Amino acid sequence: MEYQVGIGTRVESFELPEQDVIEVMHANDVEFEQTGQTVVAQSLRHPIGTPQLRELVHPGQSVCIITSDVTRPLPTATVLPPVMDELHAAGMRDEDVLLAIALGSHRPQTQEELRHIMGAYYGRLHVLNGDSKGLVHYGRTSHGTPVDILEEVAHADVRVALGNVEYHYFAGYSGGAKAIMPGVSTFGAIQANHSLMVDPAAHAGNSESPVRLDLEEACGMVGLDFIVNVVLDEQKRVVYSACGDFVKAQRDACVQLDRLYGCPLHERADIVVVSQGGAPKDLNLYQLQKALDNAKHPIKDGGVIVLVGSCAEGLGQSTFERWMLEASSPDDVVEHLHRQFQLGGHKAAAVAQILQRADVYLVSDMPDDLVRNCFMTPFAHVQDAVDAAMAQQRQKLGHEPRVLIMPHGGSTLPLLQL
Repeated sequence: MEYQVGIGTRVESFELPEQDVIEVMHANDVEFEQTGQTVVAQSLRHPIGTPQLRELVHPGQSVCIITSDVTRPLPTATVLPPVMDELHAAGMRDEDVLLAIALGSHRPQTQEELRHIMGAYYGRLHVLNGDSKGLVHYGRTSHGTPVDILEEVAHADVRVALGNVEYHYFAGYSGGAKAIMPGVSTFGAIQANHSLMVDPAAHAGNSESPVRLDLEEACGMVGLDFIVNVVLDEQKRVVYSACGDFVKAQRDACVQLDRLYGCPLHERADIVVVSQGGAPKDLNLYQLQKALDNAKHPIKDGGVIVLVGSCAEGLGQSTFERWMLEASSPDDVVEHLHRQFQLGGHKAAAVAQILQRADVYLVSDMPDDLVRNCFMTPFAHVQDAVDAAMAQQRQKLGHEPRVLIMPHGGSTLPLLQL
């Protein structure tokens, strides 16, 4: 039978005997009557835990809207217009609004990327894109995380954050306070917060992850007046929106995410074929790691994960790249994390921990030697990787392997019910 997964801007087909496939893991069958801007506009009329946005702002104030960069699937061009309608209804002008790109540790956006992000509002709003004048220090959280925020964001009279909620492998879920930290914070603050990922409670699907609670404490110190958090379906359409308080509204969106993407699974797999679903989520291996992390839950020890992603930008982060390429084995990478926590290296260690349990066959646009230096086996096409994985597991097991296919692996979370 023929199956398909996305890689970059293309789709690759591959064949497997239908009887060998446990399932093709898609989002749950949840009906949504409306999508897009209509959903966002409706939620803006019914915020959770706050007054309506138009009641929170007044003419003459400055507003900072924080939104995601292109490595995140948030369709800002869809979410931003209803938010601006609310601000206009309160008497705000476009020139009173600053759009801050939540870069975290990522690079600034190109003009073409900004045009894609902002849609109809490109050229109409002031933009903060990695060119801040300075920082404002608010102190430290109870975990010792320094709270340093970009000056322009800190000085705004009203702060509004846009975000999409999806599973996050150590913060539990994305969205909410993550717009402030790591979005418009510093490398040092991000590193301190992310060091909490070593706690066993820091895992996908846990809204009380110590990482999230720490960043929410930081956000409370700064002040975030209003959020608009959306849930996307597999076609990247907005199907749910929660607005208002940065904790309450985010948790509400998490519940809807679980309804859509929390997928019960009753059998572990010998082989998992997993993709991020294509661009923009598979620009580099640093981002593709999210799909790999969700695939670790259903794979048997000694199994094979066929990881599919373009990685057109290579590994994607300098520390991640250094930790991977300087190590002589996955064990070296994991030991490095125990000696020294470092942002970027944390993802290298997360990848290495999976490589200690399973082989990873990477279908990408990266050079073969670079893939091998990351302790993975390179393939140019999905069918070749799947055939090799089937042959290896068949020889090892003495019977036909059982295969799980995850076309949107960064979104769907297998919930094992053995």
